Amino acid sequence: QVQLVESGGGLVQPGGSLRLTCAVSGGRLGPLTVAWFRLGAGGEREGVSCISSTDNTAYLDSAEGRFTMSRDWSANTVYLNMNSLTPEDTAIYYCAASGSFTNYCPLLGPSYDNWGQGTQVTVSS
Repeated sequence: QVQLVESGGGLVQPGGSLRLTCAVSGGRLGPLTVAWFRLGAGGEREGVSCISSTDNTAYLDSAEGRFTMSRDWSANTVYLNMNSLTPEDTAIYYCAASGSFTNYCPLLGPSYDNWGQGTQVTVSS
């Protein structure tokens, strides 16, 4: 079972940028599909982005064009670069991983069996 630790959250003004980091330990990043989910004030978890073991990516419609997900194989780390942030992006962001997929990545929470503790992102002036 891999362990996931998120970092990089914080307070940012609307229009600003943040980079979230998900550090993977207890296993190799290579075979894993990794996703970012968020839990906002409304209490509904939504999939933000994901990257497959073959580097195929998928994004939430509202994140497309603003967020970019990437991985550093040597560092066993996954990143989420977030630009043009809006107050609607305020949420706790969670990193999740699964070894069950290869060429695609689902943005569905039940598809993932390893989760981090989350990092808070607040977009406010």
